[in-house]
Amino acid sequence: MSRILIVDDNGEIREVITILLEGEGFETEEAASGEEALKKVKEGGVDLILLDVMMPGLNGYQTCVEIRKTTNAPILFLSARSQVEDKTMGFLSGGDDYLPKPFSYQELLGRVKALLRRYQVYQGKGEKPSEEIFRAGRVELNEKTGMVTCGGEEISLTDTEFAILSLFLKNRRQIFSAERLYEAVWQEPYYYGASNIVMVHIRNLRGKIEEDAHNPQIIRTVWGRGYRCD
Repeated sequence: MSRILIVDDNGEIREVITILLEGEGFETEEAASGEEALKKVKEGGVDLILLDVMMPGLNGYQTCVEIRKTTNAPILFLSARSQVEDKTMGFLSGGDDYLPKPFSYQELLGRVKALLRRYQVYQGKGEKPSEEIFRAGRVELNEKTGMVTCGGEEISLTDTEFAILSLFLKNRRQIFSAERLYEAVWQEPYYYGASNIVMVHIRNLRGKIEEDAHNPQIIRTVWGRGYRCD
């Protein structure tokens, strides 16, 4: 049973989301602040975090940065702030997805289930492919164990970064447009502004696997067309 942490300073919102998720068979925990969320995450056992942005004390972005020091469990931002700049800030701080308020229950459940599926694959609990180890340059990805090494050293990726890297390594020399990449990884229709989401995740991933992120040799940009792993 997946355990989901709901972080929001509004008790009514936490209660509604708790009822919805528990009705779908998920186990839930609640936190009313960023500080409380960090304590619960450090206790372990959290598979997904739903994180509000506007909270007193540590806001959602600051909380996300701190959570990423402890776990790679997926983080879904829930926020009334829906500008592209707000979403970009969420991804730069380490979030995996961003759902503007108000949202439908079905939309929330869809995002939650998609993030958990990717996380299970990253943790080695999902379906196993016939080939399990993929390489490019100094990077090696073991899909069975969820381990990624760079130059022989293990590196830590979010589940979204893992999904992007896995897609590239399995499809060497194929060009992925931002639209194709978004729909393959996020498993939802492409929309205006999603290219910015893809760009931020690619930038974060390059910062972890490239010797020089400004001159990438593993995930290259094909100008006007998208990205490719040679």
